[in-house]
Amino acid sequence: MKIAVCLKQVPDTEAEIKWDIPAGALKREGMDSITNPFDEFALEEALLTRENYDGDIVVFSMGPDNAKAVLTNALALTANEVHLLSDPAFAGSDTFATATVLAAAIKKAGDIDVIFCGKQSTDGNTGVVGAELATILGYSQLTYVSKVREIDAASKKIVVERAIEGGVEVVEAKLPAVVSVIKGINEPRLPNLMG
Repeated sequence: MKIAVCLKQVPDTEAEIKWDIPAGALKREGMDSITNPFDEFALEEALLTRENYDGDIVVFSMGPDNAKAVLTNALALTANEVHLLSDPAFAGSDTFATATVLAAAIKKAGDIDVIFCGKQSTDGNTGVVGAELATILGYSQLTYVSKVREIDAASKKIVVERAIEGGVEVVEAKLPAVVSVIKGINEPRLPNLMG
């Protein structure tokens, strides 16, 4: 099984946030950056999936050169392969442009069975990149996932629980799929000393 994860580097919300008011954008220079907290749950779910079903984990991040820190952490957590998608033309991309770039990289990697994403990023809070990615790739779209019950790569199916208002919905879908996970699906681990 080939598992992909989309990670984003975001400003540390514990630090002071500065805005470029005329441009309507964050001033990222000089700000500490971290892995998007929701994406940490996605990476952990990929690690758990590999432990339960075997396979390789390929991590993608779109951002500037300093986003390498996000990928270094993924390698420390034993991701098999990482890719930084960086180009000055990507600066200021909206969600559709971001999903388009990620989709192109994922297509190039080939034969991905499942893609894990966090439900949203803490800097944009749009929560649509995973859904757009699924649409562009033509993959099944599973959002607000609170538990992965089963993945059957041979039968090309996945069964998940989705958090919905007032309860849980069980959904079965075809693989490949994009799975957007919510906070609390798991407990993200820290790299060990070897990592």
